[in-house]
Amino acid sequence: MSDLTLLLGGDVMLGRGVDQILRHPGQPELHERHVASALGYLDLAERENGPIPRHVAPDYVWGDALPYLRDAGLSARIVNLETAVTTSGAYVPKGINYRMHPDNVDCLTAARIDCCVLANNHTLDWGQAGLMQTLDTLWKAHIQTAGAGRDLAQATAPAVLPLAGGDRRLLVFACALPSSGVPEEWKAGAHMPGLYLLPDLSAGSAELVAQDMQRWRRPGDIVIASIHWGGNWGYLIPQAHRQFAQALIDRGADLIHGHSAHHRLGLECHRGKLILYGCGDLINDYEGIGGYAAFRPDLAALYLPRLGTDGRLAALRVVPMQIRNFRLRTPRQSDITWFHHVLARESAALETSLTPLPSGEFEIR
Repeated sequence: MSDLTLLLGGDVMLGRGVDQILRHPGQPELHERHVASALGYLDLAERENGPIPRHVAPDYVWGDALPYLRDAGLSARIVNLETAVTTSGAYVPKGINYRMHPDNVDCLTAARIDCCVLANNHTLDWGQAGLMQTLDTLWKAHIQTAGAGRDLAQATAPAVLPLAGGDRRLLVFACALPSSGVPEEWKAGAHMPGLYLLPDLSAGSAELVAQDMQRWRRPGDIVIASIHWGGNWGYLIPQAHRQFAQALIDRGADLIHGHSAHHRLGLECHRGKLILYGCGDLINDYEGIGGYAAFRPDLAALYLPRLGTDGRLAALRVVPMQIRNFRLRTPRQSDITWFHHVLARESAALETSLTPLPSGEFEIR
């Protein structure tokens, strides 16, 4: 057995404006208060940063992240897909609805994504029919899913990814919390499609997830708990989040993959295991939208943890990226410096230090 290296990303939002530049754009109509067409977000982005090509290749949006995503040394690539993959028109009236055309799923396969977490506040934007089409489309593309299903048993089951060498597996469990904006009625039932939605961050909820992990885990397996929680903006990590994440590690999780905030949050190690409280957006169509510039939602990150055979963190590289023209690019040095300052500051509050590398990446050991 040997160490494994993962690539983890935060929210991947391939719907709305991004969907419109891909080779098979869906219907652009939106049901938002201020924007009636997804083309409006494309227009805002072009006003901010210049022309964006149309009918782009499937790998266009990944840009400078592609060499990392296509690294043959990776054991798995895992993102939170915050977009329904559907042609359904039965939208849920919730203010903002994301969908991408199913024929654009090659955007995910071009990046060699192995697992899409679906326990989030946009997966059912187009109802249960939209969820069913999302699941079918991803499975046909050989992309595993976690956190949603045709019933509760499927929603709570992990994505099971084989690891090289022997019978070891990577298990990805995914759940969402109401604090991230997931409606209660989206919760999966015994005979009803939906998400793995926990009621709260109590010890009882931690025990529920722990029981799922214990039921599935075999000797040698590595376990990730992926959690969609908290609001969109702000650096404060509630004490309840820390207690819940640490409780899951105490009960068998090897890594916590958190997401929901549109920007990066601090990270920490607990008993030698990594907790990412918020990975931030990896892909979005927010260029040109004002109001939250101080958080720099244009700056994204790739997280590349290397785990030992016991699941403990051996090393972590954090690779800064910037979203520009709906594409990931290497940021300027001044932006990298800002990124490191903020991530180091927030992680220091969690007793974790980050070291900058000459390459512009960061690491902790």
